[in-house]
Parts: sequence; C-alpha cells; structure tokens
Amino acid sequence: MNRLKELLAELKYECIRGTDDIGVTEVVYDSRKVTRGCLFICIPGANADGHDFAAQAAENGASALVVQREVELPETAEVTVIRVEDTRYAMAFISAAYFGHPAKRLKVIGITGTKGKTTTTYLVKNILEEAGRRVGLIGTIEVIIGETHIHAGNTTPESYLVQQYFKQMADAGCDTVVMEVSSQGLMLHRTQGFVFDLGIFTNIEPDHIGPNEHKDFDDYLACKGMLFRQCRVGIVNKDDEHWEKVTVGHTCRIETYGIESDADLKAGNLQLLSGGGKLGVSFDVEGLMNFHAELSMPGRFSVYNALTAIAVCRHFDVSEEDVQKALLRAKVKGRIELVNVSDDFTLMIDYAHNAMALQSLLSTLKEYQPHRLISVFGCGGNRSKLRRYEMGEVSGRLSDLTIITSDNPRFEEPQAIIEDIKTGIGRTDGRYLEICDRKEAIAYAIAHGEPGDIIVLAGKGHEDYQEIKGVKYPMDERELIRDILEEAR
Repeated sequence: MNRLKELLAELKYECIRGTDDIGVTEVVYDSRKVTRGCLFICIPGANADGHDFAAQAAENGASALVVQREVELPETAEVTVIRVEDTRYAMAFISAAYFGHPAKRLKVIGITGTKGKTTTTYLVKNILEEAGRRVGLIGTIEVIIGETHIHAGNTTPESYLVQQYFKQMADAGCDTVVMEVSSQGLMLHRTQGFVFDLGIFTNIEPDHIGPNEHKDFDDYLACKGMLFRQCRVGIVNKDDEHWEKVTVGHTCRIETYGIESDADLKAGNLQLLSGGGKLGVSFDVEGLMNFHAELSMPGRFSVYNALTAIAVCRHFDVSEEDVQKALLRAKVKGRIELVNVSDDFTLMIDYAHNAMALQSLLSTLKEYQPHRLISVFGCGGNRSKLRRYEMGEVSGRLSDLTIITSDNPRFEEPQAIIEDIKTGIGRTDGRYLEICDRKEAIAYAIAHGEPGDIIVLAGKGHEDYQEIKGVKYPMDERELIRDILEEAR
C-alpha cells in the first residue's frame, strides 16, 4: 500500500476533495483497469479523455483521482480529488515514486533525432555489453530486459510503462538502460520524473508534422530540445545545422561529435569497404578518443551512428579494443541488415518506408558503385498516395531496376497501390517489374542477382507480419529468404 501524499511528493498540487493522507493500492490511467482502492489519473488522449470516466472510476472503487480540470462526481462519492496543472506531467512523477524511483539504480541514456535512433541504441547496447555491463533497451522495435524481448507499441512508451520497465531492468540486474526518445514522448512528458545521465541528439529533418503530432518544424525542434533540460550531459551532432537551436536553454554540459565540423569527437579518413557479398566502412576516430574503427554496415550515415555510440560509451570507460570488436559485430534487425545469400552479390533488408529514407539509403549504396542497384519495395495501404508517387520516383531515379511488390495493403487492393507507385516511376526513365506476391518478388531478385549487384528489400525492416484486410499474417523476410534458398536447392 502506497501513501498518496508520498506519491505526490515532487509535484505542485491542490487537494480539492477528501484528503491526501490516504493509502492507494495501485496507479491506473486506463479507466477499464480501475480497481478498488486505486489512484486513477485522468489523461486527455487523442481519442478519449480520462476526465470523462472520473465518475465511473469513483463508482468502481477508486480512492483518489488526479485531474487537470473539473469533473462531475456524485455527491455520495467517497473519493479524494487532486488537481494538478498537467496530468501527463504528474503521471510521470507519480509513476516514478510508485515504482520506487528505479532510474536512481541505473545509468540512463536517451537518444533523440529524426534518423539513427534505433541503430544507435543497439550499437550502444552492443559496445557496453562487450565491456561487461548489463544493458536494458527501450525502442521502436522492442523492449529488452535481460533475455526477455517485449514488442514495442510506441517508440517511447507512456511514463508509467517507462518506470515499470526501469524497475524490471534494475531488478533483473541491469546497470544501464539505453532508450529512444521521440519528440512525441518529450512533448507528452513520458520522460519526466527522472534525469537522464546522457542525452543525445543525432539529427533533425522535417518529419512528424501534422494533426496529433507537431504543428510546425519549430515546435518539432522545441520538443527535441526538451531532452537537454532533462539530462546531466548532452552529446550533439555538430554537423547538423540545427544543433544550436535544439540546445537553446540547455541545463546540461554539452559535448559535440561530427565528420565535417570542428567537434570534440571526429571521424576522419572514411573508406568504403566491399567484397564477398558484404559492405562496410572504416574510419579514424580523433579528438576525445583516437583509434581506427571498422563497421560491417555501409555508408556515411553508419559512421554517424557509430560515432554517436562511441561518444556515449566514452563515458563508461570502455576500452578502444572493446569498441572496435563490438562495431565489427554490430547488426540491427531491419536496419541496413545484410543477409548473406551469395559471395557474388549483396542482399540487405531495410525499414526505409518513405521517400526521404529510401533516397538516403539508395544514394549511400550508389557510392559503392554496384554493378546494378536493385530495389524491391511496396507501400502501405490506407496511407498517403503522395508517399507512393515519391517512393516510385526516388527508386526510378536511383535504382537500375525496381521490383514493385506488396507491403501492408491493409484494406486496399495491392494492385491499386502498385499502380500508384508506377505513376511515380513513370516520371523517370527507370526500369521496373511488378510482382505482387512479396515472396515471389524476393525470389526473382535473388535468382537473377549478378556479380557486383546490391539488392535492397525496403519497407518492412524489422516487421514480421503482413497486414491484409485487418489481419496480421506472419511474414518475416529473413524466413522468406531461408525458404527461397531451400526451395532453390
């Protein structure tokens, strides 16, 4: 049993009904999960507002409510009502107290940015584990606690879940946690209630702007910048033109990294590596650390991701040798993930599912001067047609051959989506084929691979399903490739 007064200790609040000197059995923010004696936090959401369920929560036995506006309650309801300025902000501090402030038992690393968050969190985890630390992870793909992998719903979960995961990690013997911090997560106060030991900014491009997200680019910048008022040390990419705006008003110590700029930690002498169906890059680390590194991931953006991870791991006294070993072994599911099917050509899986990501990926791969660059992709149904035209145009312009196939058609007809992609390709002189069945499309690409080709399976990445007419059917491209190779034998 927790004392309500203790859960509210770090908040400004007003007790407008009842008393704060009571016990509460648990903390709940979903009205369907209210139990007798619980504290129910009324959260305004995109589709429903917890304040509308306050009376129902009281009738179902909640002993206390946390609100940010007036709620109508029956005269007879024996319930304490606590008023705060922002219930989402309050939930973060209440959750931290409820789970016993688990962040104090961990080193917490938060990574924000438009691109690179997912790959960098895994690189940090790999390097720190190479050095003997036990690292939990919270990210877009999954939450990792020891040997347990939990499918992720949001890039940054609700503050209650963040604190619950922190406690589970600390109890499981983790000493460190690395997490992706989305601008939405910052805007909705999901990362309040504790202080990050390290806060990292990778880069920013116009994204996530629109209804239910950010009203404009300045708002997006400002939300990213909140991280640097919630951490002890900030580590930022000095090559990004917006880095100074993002760190305006920071309350932390700032360190920088980069390739082009005069940063505290630099990567120089970049060399592309290829052969035996593999692609990579080597570079020299200079400044705060000095050593040579090789990475079994292609391209300049991989160097940025690696440099970010090195800048983080420097704070954990990781040896140069451990960094070098971890970078060579690093592999992130669905992020420029090389799948070895032949020593003659390269096959990779990547999550690039919009024009910006696909252009970045294909431009990077063209630098390796492949015999042919082949893209295999589709687009999601019930999403913007503009994305299809743009992705078609990008692939038509940069690929030597595009194989148009199906992604998650959802409630649309796959062929209708393919026709939209073809409209985009039609703006270029790019060659294309259409093979609607994704497994057949991949099988065709592998069977017709020529020496020196780079084949990219784009759009699905880490996803292990295909969504058709409201049903998610199992479909993991790694398993498809395995089946294709076995059938070919």
